[in-house]
Amino acid sequence: MDIISQLNKFTKEFNLYAKKFMLSYKNDSILYRSMNYGLMNGGKRIRPFVICEFSKQLKINKKNYMRLAIATELVHSYSLIHDDLPAMDDDDFRRGKLTTHKKFGEGIGILAGNSLLTLAFEILTESATHKSLSVRLKLIEELSKLTGYRGLAGGQADDLMVSENPKSLTKKQIIKIHEDKTAKLFEYCLISTLFLKQRFNSSTMKDVRKFGRNFGMIFQATDDLLDFQVSKSSKNKLDGPNILQHMTCDSVRIYCERLADECTEKSVYFSDSKNKLNKLIYGIIDRKI
Repeated sequence: MDIISQLNKFTKEFNLYAKKFMLSYKNDSILYRSMNYGLMNGGKRIRPFVICEFSKQLKINKKNYMRLAIATELVHSYSLIHDDLPAMDDDDFRRGKLTTHKKFGEGIGILAGNSLLTLAFEILTESATHKSLSVRLKLIEELSKLTGYRGLAGGQADDLMVSENPKSLTKKQIIKIHEDKTAKLFEYCLISTLFLKQRFNSSTMKDVRKFGRNFGMIFQATDDLLDFQVSKSSKNKLDGPNILQHMTCDSVRIYCERLADECTEKSVYFSDSKNKLNKLIYGIIDRKI
């Protein structure tokens, strides 16, 4: 089974886990229903996959790494709900389904995103995630840094500020938005897993951070490539900043291969071509979905 097929198999398994996990928080409120709707959005679950595969490599207890995986996916789902809002990307559909705010109303959509984010932090505070308080605090601290104004939210803000004239962006500015908006949450997937194993050596953390960052940059660049190809075939204009404004399709592939080589060739954890995350980082360069 190739790595993309393995990812697809994992997606189905994780969706079952997420559905069951959310039942423990179930109530009859519209807010809960909207949170659950936003979480079960048909995504690829690639961030949980990265966490789970690296955790298996490090021999981390499944209960611990699955809680980390669901917390991280809650953060990702929150970001998508907010991205779709009228004040942001103003999208009515995501993956063929009504976006959360179109299904439940704009106010509930905002609250659903907020509630998924705060639930993620709640999960990370609990001893079931890790018995060590210092590890749990480290997980929370890192998530705060990488998803707040210096990370995911900051990238979305920069994206929002240039939405009226995305073609004015330089290549450097687009790459910075990619790094903050997408790559930093992938960085969290890797570094947080290392924290679960209580490995805090600076060189090891640098190695793992680089893989997460480069993985995210590749993921976003190939996402831009897919958007560009759809836009070109449908003759619609691109709505936002896209790396194809400064690179050709061939040069994007070369850029992605260089990023993959940079973070795998001398990596402690990811240099082996048989390693699943090594296979995945090269596999997503050729992704079609």
